[in-house]
Amino acid sequence: MNRGPQSLLLALAPLVFLASGCSLLLPEVAHQPVVHNPFPQLSRVAVVPFFNQSAEPTVDGREFALAYYAELQGIPGFEVVPVAAVEAAIRQYGVTFDPPEQAVEQARWLAKKLGVDAVVIGTVTDYSPYYPPRCGMRVEWYAANPGFHEIPAGYGLPWGTSQEEFIPDRLVFEAEMALARAQMETQSPTVVNATEQAILSPLREPMDLDSIPPMDPFDDVPPKPVAPPARAEELPTPGEDADNGAGAPFKQAAYEEPMNGATGSVDASGAGGAFEMTGAMPPNWPDARGFTPPGPTPVRPVATPNPGPVMTHTRVFRGNDPEFTVALASYVDFRDDARFGGWQSYLSRSEDFIRFCCHQHLVEMLSARGGGDETRVVRRWSDGR
Repeated sequence: MNRGPQSLLLALAPLVFLASGCSLLLPEVAHQPVVHNPFPQLSRVAVVPFFNQSAEPTVDGREFALAYYAELQGIPGFEVVPVAAVEAAIRQYGVTFDPPEQAVEQARWLAKKLGVDAVVIGTVTDYSPYYPPRCGMRVEWYAANPGFHEIPAGYGLPWGTSQEEFIPDRLVFEAEMALARAQMETQSPTVVNATEQAILSPLREPMDLDSIPPMDPFDDVPPKPVAPPARAEELPTPGEDADNGAGAPFKQAAYEEPMNGATGSVDASGAGGAFEMTGAMPPNWPDARGFTPPGPTPVRPVATPNPGPVMTHTRVFRGNDPEFTVALASYVDFRDDARFGGWQSYLSRSEDFIRFCCHQHLVEMLSARGGGDETRVVRRWSDGR
């Protein structure tokens, strides 16, 4: 009796079972992104109802504040004051954040009244609830202590370590842009007003058009050039020979060699120009060392008031962006939402869409400033087990 085919089927049966139903024996492995509060000095926070600067009149700033509050409270290291308590304090003390030039002082004053470390002021810059939904937000964090300076994107990331190669390209670009903006602030030219410009550079006298000889278009001999009128301080004084130096070419500026043999080229650190030509850096020149938190000092530093927020993040989310939908699918999957429709239904429910936009906004802002942890490994059994 030939049992070859039967033996072969019996041998292949376990392999077929494992190939088709291995999820019945092994759990599914997923990686959940995790963020935390990287700034212990900004642990207690109050969220103000958002302002609406979009073209959509139905935007509810309180709804955005509640969504931002819920997502921020879910991040380890933060204690968030309820939005209702913030609204009550705003009404009690008459805080309006108007005019805009006094908004910073009002935000810090409100932070001290609420006993928080920072006040969050958000603005809805763009919003559309129709598919594909769209949401733009600009959120600014104002510290109660005016001595806390701006925390740029890239601060606290593992620069100069073996982990630097794993920093996403998007964060590297944001850090480079933040450093470039800070450096350009020290190099931007100063514009003088009209009065100072008139003193520094007197106007030349208008040219007499009648003094220009007529030109013959068929004459091959070029006309004699007419010297431009001199400045007021260059006009000859009485008694001097008016023809002295007349028609002479302009004097060439004397060439001076760079100091210390400098060539004037830009080096890798971005310090060119002034450093190469003079051998000295501008005062308070920003460099990449500012991305690394300094160590403790035995003496408290002297505070320099910061006229702006400590953190700012601006973003526009679109429901048809592939990166956005991948992050949304992961967000919904780890929430174990039992409602029908999956992550696609979040795009049609405005409340859920706004909440995820606030979640993603916080994740991006904190991850760019050292708040991103290693992903959490989650093992779950399949529903068909």
